[in-house]
Amino acid sequence: MSTPRSTTAVLHVSTPEGVTFSLPLAGPVTRGVGYFVDFAVMMVITKLLTIAMGLITLVATDLGAAGQVLSQFLLSFGYGSVCELLFNGQTVGKRVMGIRVMDERGLRLRPSQVIIRNLLRIVDMLPMFYAVGGLFCLFSRRSQRVGDLAAGTVVVRTVKTTPPDVEGVLGGKYNSFRQYPHLEARLRQKVTPDEAQLALAALVRREELETEPVVKLFGEMATRFRSKVKFPDEAEFGLSDEQYVRNVVDTLYRRAGKV
Repeated sequence: MSTPRSTTAVLHVSTPEGVTFSLPLAGPVTRGVGYFVDFAVMMVITKLLTIAMGLITLVATDLGAAGQVLSQFLLSFGYGSVCELLFNGQTVGKRVMGIRVMDERGLRLRPSQVIIRNLLRIVDMLPMFYAVGGLFCLFSRRSQRVGDLAAGTVVVRTVKTTPPDVEGVLGGKYNSFRQYPHLEARLRQKVTPDEAQLALAALVRREELETEPVVKLFGEMATRFRSKVKFPDEAEFGLSDEQYVRNVVDTLYRRAGKV
């Protein structure tokens, strides 16, 4: 650890294609407030579980007591894991505060990372009131608590952006993928927001790059998107890699109902 970080710390992630994007890191205060929101949610759930276990105890005393202990353990370490796995790195508190967990290299967040960072809360909470986690968060370069350092994760702010001018980028070009709405829907499900933004940025900045890097960049992108969803040969016939990526971007950003 080093000196306290600036509250405007930013995570810079470079993709293999040579494109860099930046995300503002969430500081200790924002994360702390988010945790207290989650704590309030867990208290409500605990109250409901206590009532339920109390009813079970009336029928089977030992079963009710064991169920209460087990439910408390699962809630303490399972609440964060389940929420972050199901809701793109967000718990209720993180969603309220506009922050989320992500891989520190910008890769897809893996279940093992989520489990590790949540299990190590027991260390971060020592000796009380998240003292260890708070100190690590305050002094570490990326505002990471012990669980984040072990799991290779960071907590970033979700940045609200204005909708991109996709029409201006695509120039009204024909998209052969529109003839297959069911495949377009599958593509939208499988492409991550970061991949969509990267593809759009590549189209916007293509004139700023030299020919050879542009060809390589769109080749790698087209290969990646083709691996997600296979369109019929007639939809891809005659398309260059750049045109393929244009079709993908049009599919991802086109307003619902527009054909």
